[in-house]
Amino acid sequence: MDITTNIMLNSGKPMPVLGLGVFQSAGQTYNAVRYALAAGYRHIDTASLYGNEEQVGKAVRDSGIPRGEIFVTTKLWNTEQRSHRQKEAFWESMERLDISYIDLYLLHWPVPEAFRESWAVLEELCDGKNLKSIGVSNFLEHHVDELMETAKIIPAVDQVEVHPYNTKWALRQYLKEHGIACEALSPLGRDNKDLITDPVLASIGQKYGKSAAQVILRWDVQNGIITIPKSVHGERILQNSQIFDFELSSEEMQQIEALNRNQLHEDPETFCNFF
Repeated sequence: MDITTNIMLNSGKPMPVLGLGVFQSAGQTYNAVRYALAAGYRHIDTASLYGNEEQVGKAVRDSGIPRGEIFVTTKLWNTEQRSHRQKEAFWESMERLDISYIDLYLLHWPVPEAFRESWAVLEELCDGKNLKSIGVSNFLEHHVDELMETAKIIPAVDQVEVHPYNTKWALRQYLKEHGIACEALSPLGRDNKDLITDPVLASIGQKYGKSAAQVILRWDVQNGIITIPKSVHGERILQNSQIFDFELSSEEMQQIEALNRNQLHEDPETFCNFF
């Protein structure tokens, strides 16, 4: 396993297990993506909500790396679902990115009154040319169950908040049973200094000469979880990729799993009521 390692999606498309997230990186996105691609990353995750699709697309084009070697994800926002602008929103993302096609397009949140309709539109858009794979984000088990009542295509990915303080063990097992890849958004927690200074993680990291953050990301990839840590700093982006030269023991993996507190930053059951 190394930075080039892929997970094969149920769509038949390979997706790099490590990527760069660009949430809240606004004016720094272009440089962050260029740093990441230079460091060997081949997976970039953005969303229409982030307001930086143009910067992502320009960085990908300017990198000189063949388009087929870079995996790009973006997402359909809630208001576009409610206003029935799903198709228009996709083509607007395509125009802003300007990178020939989108590798993975996600429903950003399970908007209760709209996500089944939105999924049907994504199925129509997923033609293998402009759009390669489709998936969901922030969906819990019952959301996927409801989606599958009418879906023709099984989601390739569910991007959810997963980290040692919110391990989502049951959801991860559910996704595995249904052939849906689990992807960790905010894998290092969001505004959570307790997580990246946790004494258990720090102790494990000390054994391998690694930071707590690197231990968390290693835990992700050993669990088969796609992970997209966010940073705009070249040194940190490089450090986040240096997780393939050590392996956690089964005991250490269990120690990390046991840190779970069911600590959520945004609850999928209520978030859509406000945005």
